[in-house]
Amino acid sequence: MPFFAGKSSLTVALFRLVEIEAGQITLDGVDLGKIGLSDVRGRAHGMAIIPQDPFLAGSTLKECLDPFGKSKDNDIVEALLAVRMARKEDGTGVLDTPVEEGGSNFSVGERQLLNLARALLSKPKLLVMDEATASIDGETDAFIQQMLRTRFPDATLVTVAHRLNTIMDYDFVLVMDSGRAVELGSPADLLTKNGVFTELVNATGSESAKALRDMARSNR
Repeated sequence: MPFFAGKSSLTVALFRLVEIEAGQITLDGVDLGKIGLSDVRGRAHGMAIIPQDPFLAGSTLKECLDPFGKSKDNDIVEALLAVRMARKEDGTGVLDTPVEEGGSNFSVGERQLLNLARALLSKPKLLVMDEATASIDGETDAFIQQMLRTRFPDATLVTVAHRLNTIMDYDFVLVMDSGRAVELGSPADLLTKNGVFTELVNATGSESAKALRDMARSNR
């Protein structure tokens, strides 16, 4: 049976924001449809997501990053320092920084960095990036990508990407075309097949395409 879905719809199904009508989604051999929602979402060492339009819950940074009160204040500050949302001289006082409804007093990029800090604290087994860097500048995007590669060594990273350089060193790429899964493989392998992925890389221009191919080859 053909597989049809929008790329973000896969994330919606993964976190059971809607229930799938047929089939299974399994993680480490566990059917996610047969366990409670609290076990699917939000628990430490489970799954975490950084969405394209991040939302912050809580009245202070401490409540936002540690809603269940399981982390030490110093650990929360360390997470904020890691994502450049605090300075060493701020101390634990930064945790009392007010957060307006939905995080409206922070920019989109800052809300994404705060979501990343929360993920650092929860240490998820599976971290989903749903076009999380689509609305930020290239420098912040590069910083986030470096964070993902160095601070989540034991996590499986699933990324819905709009920039090819974001995923050229990934283990696998699933290429979607008109809601259909058309290619799956490592970037280097996909580039040998002259398919949709190759067309996307070539469309970036000769200089950019060469850089992307070099990234893919270096990760073989």
